[in-house]
Parts: sequence; C-alpha cells; structure tokens
Amino acid sequence: MTLPTDTGPTTRDALLSCEQMGACDRFTIENGTPGFTLMLRAGQGAARHIRQAFRPGRVLVACGPGNNGGDGFVIARDLRDHGWDVTVALLGAMSSLKGDAAKAAAHWDGPVEALSADRIATADLLVDALFGAGLTRPVDGEAAELLARASGRAARNRLKVVAIDVPSGVHGDTGQVLGTACPADLTVTFHCRKPGHLLYPGAGMCGRVRVVDIGLDPSAPEMASPAATVIAPSLWRDRLLAAGPEDHKYSRGHVLVLGGTMPGAARLAARSARRMGAGLVTVCAPEEAVPLVAGDAPGLIVQESPYDLDAFVSARKVAAIVVGPGLGTGADAKRLVEAALACAVPIVLDADVFSLFAGKRLPNGGPAVLTPHGGEFSRLFPKLDPRDMGRLAAVSRAAEQCGQTVLLKGPDSTVADPNGRCAILDGAPGTLATGGTGDVLSGAVAALLGRGLPPFEAACAGAWFHREAARRMGGSALLAEDLADAL
Repeated sequence: MTLPTDTGPTTRDALLSCEQMGACDRFTIENGTPGFTLMLRAGQGAARHIRQAFRPGRVLVACGPGNNGGDGFVIARDLRDHGWDVTVALLGAMSSLKGDAAKAAAHWDGPVEALSADRIATADLLVDALFGAGLTRPVDGEAAELLARASGRAARNRLKVVAIDVPSGVHGDTGQVLGTACPADLTVTFHCRKPGHLLYPGAGMCGRVRVVDIGLDPSAPEMASPAATVIAPSLWRDRLLAAGPEDHKYSRGHVLVLGGTMPGAARLAARSARRMGAGLVTVCAPEEAVPLVAGDAPGLIVQESPYDLDAFVSARKVAAIVVGPGLGTGADAKRLVEAALACAVPIVLDADVFSLFAGKRLPNGGPAVLTPHGGEFSRLFPKLDPRDMGRLAAVSRAAEQCGQTVLLKGPDSTVADPNGRCAILDGAPGTLATGGTGDVLSGAVAALLGRGLPPFEAACAGAWFHREAARRMGGSALLAEDLADAL
C-alpha cells in the first residue's frame, strides 16, 4: 500500500475538535474510502514515525477497545514485520471488538495478552493505543495502573513512550487530564493536531508531535471551519506591510500609552511599541512620573496626562492606545480607562483594567484587545472557568460576552474574537514568566493595531512575535527590557 505523505500547508495550522474529526472520518467513508483503509494508513504511518525515532527493542503495544486500539494492532504488525520484538496487550476481550478495530485485530496474527500493569516491567518502549482524543471519562482500573507504572519507569529513563493520537487520558479538545495520563516522548496524531495538543496540561505531556495524513476527504465541511488554528504568520502576513518609501510616522501609526502609578510598566509598553514598528509613541503619565519616563529614550514623547483625552487623541492622530500597565486602581485610573474607551480608536486593555472592572461589563468603545493572564481573566469573567469548561471554550465565551478580542496569556496563549475565530499559540518558553513581559506584549499588540492590523490578527501576531523573540534570546533568564529590544 502507498501511504499519503504527512500533512502539508493546507492542514498544518488547522486544529479540529474531536467531533469535527469524527465527522471528517464519516464523510470520507461515506464518499468511498473504507474505514479500515483509514486505519491501516494511520497505523502504518504511526509505525513509520516510531521506527524513525527509536531503535528496535522490546515493545509493549497497549490496545484499547475502540479504534485507537485498532490503530495499535496495525502498528504492532508493522513493527513486528520490521524485526521488532512486539507484545500486544488488550484492555477487554477480543470478542468485544467491533467494526474496523476487529478487522485490525485480525490483521495482527500474533498472540494477544490481557492488559496488565505488570507487562510494563520488561518493556523498552510503550505504544499507548488505549484511548484516543475523544475520551470523556477518567481513566481507571488496570489501564490507569499501567499508565502510572509507565510514568514512573519513564521518569527514571527506563522506558520510552509513544502516544497514539494523544496520551491516553488527555482530552483532545481541552488538554485536560481525565484521571491519569503517561507523558509521551512522541505523540503521533492523524490529519491535523487537536486543540489538546497545544493546551496545557496536555501539551506538556505530548512530547514531540507528528502528524500523519491518512487521506481524509478535503471537501469535508468541517475542514473549512476548524475549531481553532495555530497562531502562525499566515494569519497576518498579507496584512502587515513593510515600510514603504512614502510612509511617514503617522502612516506607521501613533501609539499612545497611558501610564499610572507604576511608570516602569508604561516604559516597557512604549519601548515594545517602538520596536514593533510604530511610527510614533507618546506616553502620558502623572506629573510626578513624567521625568522618569522622559529619561528612558530620547525618541519617546512624554507629557502629563491631558485633561481632554479625546481632543488629544484627535489632534495627535493617535492610531492605538495602551491602557492598564502600571495604571493603578483608584478612581482617577477608572475615569482614564473610561475616557480612553470613549475615544473609539483601537485599544489594548491590560493589567489594572481587569481589577477596575472586575465582574463588570466594560464600557462600550472602539475595537479592543484584552490581554489578561489567568488571574485577571477570572476577575473580569468570574463565571467562566477555563479549567472547568476548557480554555478554548472559556476564551471564546469571553470574547462573545464583551464583544471584543480576548488574548488569554500563558504558555498556550489563546485568542478569540466575537465572530467565533480562535487561535492557540504553540509553546511559549518558560522564560516569559517574569515581571514586565506582559507589558511588552501590550505594546507590541498596540503597535500592530496602529499599523492597521484588525484586533484578532494584531493579538495573534503580537503573541507570536513575543514568543519568537523570547525563543531566539534563549538562556535561562530573560529581562523584559531585553525582550522588548529583541522584537
């Protein structure tokens, strides 16, 4: 059998939900491709990745009672045919297998043992084909015991683990762990990644993720509207124009940063906006903070906060505003936020804004990007718990409720807009977990808004550049000031 090649650009950045993947499978089968053919492609493609990644050794293929287990039987046959020492263990009885999984079990002509946690003791490699991405109940019983023991051996570097679709116990839509799961060195999934491959804690358990194209019908309706996309330059590349010979500082966007009681945060946001290509950056700060901010950089315009903010924004041709970093939570700060929103220009809302309006609806204004971290998100949207309903669903609901684009920060930064579009950042480095990096992100997003990107694209691009700058700096420590310059 000739296998399709691994996924290309058309599916690389799409993230389908478990329900959507099931619908694509059914659509493909209904249009003439047998389900068992898809299973053969999946299993053989996964086996190919296993053979490329690991040396032959003693392999335990742990098969579940559904189609994920069927993939496991195909993998076992392929590895054995290539000379590997393979043991197959099945959760449940052979007689309980149905449909394509039963065909795959028949395709494997070797012995099948009952699943037992004891089997892991002599294995060099575990192929976890117990449960796929659509698991909806906690893993328990013998399967949970096997995964727990495998985790212990893997932690002592006595075992390598390959997960088929997702590590068993990780939900493909949310990345949440149901009961227990064993971290994998390699995860092989099919057609495209699922949100759970990028959302924590599941993202931290997948190891390297490889995608096998099993030949799903590209005309399946679900492929046109994936649950989310990976944040990547394809989302904004055609909209973010390079500087042209006729550009001037206002055509490149004038960003206004509204400072407050902690002027360092405003300085970081302003520095970031300048590095992201804003044509002009002004910081308005309380009188006592003006000298400190003004000494930061000679190209920065600094002045005391104006009495009539709307008139100032209009006269100075401000294209985007940042408000929140270091602002404070007093009455004056709240009035400043309300005045900024009333200016009806694109705005980035961050930090203290979420304390000022905790549990309340934000005033109406122009297009906005909200950039809370987890605690701030909970303050602003107390009825939306990402751990309970899933991060993607929570951010989507938040964007719908406030009518604006929401960027929930984290290692899996998630962006959603009121129109239902969602995107997830893949793998921000831990070095970003230091004070001031959120202020840098706010300035970056504002500069992109000022340069003409719509809010969703600006949020995605800001998060991507922020991550890339941190990645390329490397090292074990990072200063927010250096991050801004690295943009």
